[in-house]
Amino acid sequence: MYAIIETGGKQIKVEKGQEIIIEKVAGEAKDVVTFDKVLFVGGEDVKVGAPFVEGATVTAKVVNQGRGKKITVFKYKAKKNYKRKQGHRQPFTKLVIDGINL
Repeated sequence: MYAIIETGGKQIKVEKGQEIIIEKVAGEAKDVVTFDKVLFVGGEDVKVGAPFVEGATVTAKVVNQGRGKKITVFKYKAKKNYKRKQGHRQPFTKLVIDGINL
């Protein structure tokens, strides 16, 4: 059985036992997070939401919180002596899917 959930403005396909990395959600390590924005549940019995499946949830356990690799944002305008350099590290949450509940 698998499900498609919406979190952080993205849609992610998840299965039980899968480890995923998503946009940061609140919670410490070993906390349980519940996603109620389930768009689709597949397997033997298919359920499609309009926009979400009624009563369906996905539970996951937080493994850790972290930050991604550093990227450099560099802006400049040719011949105008305009330069700006900035760095960014996107925060993320690593989860393990516990179950898909209907």
